[in-house]
Amino acid sequence: MTCLLRRILALLATLLVAAHAQAYEAGWMQIQALGTTPDAPTTTVALYYPTLAVPRAIAMGPFSLHAAIGGKPVDKVKALILLSHGIGGSELGHSVLAQALARSGYLVAALRHPGDNWQDRSLIEKSPERYFDERPRQASRVIDAILADPAWKDRIATDSQGPRVGALGHSAGGYTVLALAGARPDVSRMSRHCLAEAAEDPIFCGMGRSGAAMPSLPAATPALEDERVRAIVAMAPAGVLLSAESLATVRPATLIYLAELDRFLVPRFHAEWVASKLTAPNLRRVSNAWHFAFMDTPNMSLPSPDGDVAANPPGFDRAAFLKQLAVEITAFFDKTLR
Repeated sequence: MTCLLRRILALLATLLVAAHAQAYEAGWMQIQALGTTPDAPTTTVALYYPTLAVPRAIAMGPFSLHAAIGGKPVDKVKALILLSHGIGGSELGHSVLAQALARSGYLVAALRHPGDNWQDRSLIEKSPERYFDERPRQASRVIDAILADPAWKDRIATDSQGPRVGALGHSAGGYTVLALAGARPDVSRMSRHCLAEAAEDPIFCGMGRSGAAMPSLPAATPALEDERVRAIVAMAPAGVLLSAESLATVRPATLIYLAELDRFLVPRFHAEWVASKLTAPNLRRVSNAWHFAFMDTPNMSLPSPDGDVAANPPGFDRAAFLKQLAVEITAFFDKTLR
């Protein structure tokens, strides 16, 4: 075989591998995960998954998808990734990331947190003492539902440890996935923080009731850790209430993102605090970024305690950042869940 022929065959092999890697499109469907009791409300979950069906652009409220709605899923996915939105958010607010993961072979389950979403704020308004306890439990129940679903359970890659599961979250969702990884909330820590630092962390300390008024979680509250979760990504997480002792025992591979201009969750109290207490710190700083840089840009103005969710600092290209973020997060899960 000549050198030229070997080069041609090598090039063809490379092209075939690249074509296979890009062969998937993002499928999308919505399911309802049942509650723990017959009278408990269901949880709305958006599923993003690899498919060979043709996608199309479709607007859903303030966000847009580019996906094959109801497309047939492929037979096997790399892993299940649980996606948790921030306070008052939506299961659609991180569709760019979810679609990219789906195109790379992952099943992403983005839940609409019951009692803490754009339609329903009852959890934090009526039962704030349950907020930090209930959010991780809601996420675990969605994992339960997907792993028990005949349509999905056999599609998720497994190994000697069982199904491959990861988690991704933003803001309060970042707290949620850290709790799934073994970090424990200590609401007294938040109370002390807001008594001393409310002027430096005003948005966090002004949300709902103040930290000083927040009741502590019951001492007998069971651990919130979900041992099925092997890797997590926490984007601009709410972290000041997590105990240093529990962060030091976090077991899964962890990637923390920090928005340097974050005013919603001031980094030195939240993302930096979390990363500084992990035994294997893995912190990535996003320069010139506000808190909502990790979300899709909505097609309309969405107010928040930190202004318009759609706004960016001068010179910040959110679309370009989200594309790069998708590449980085996909690579992280490829490495940690392989």
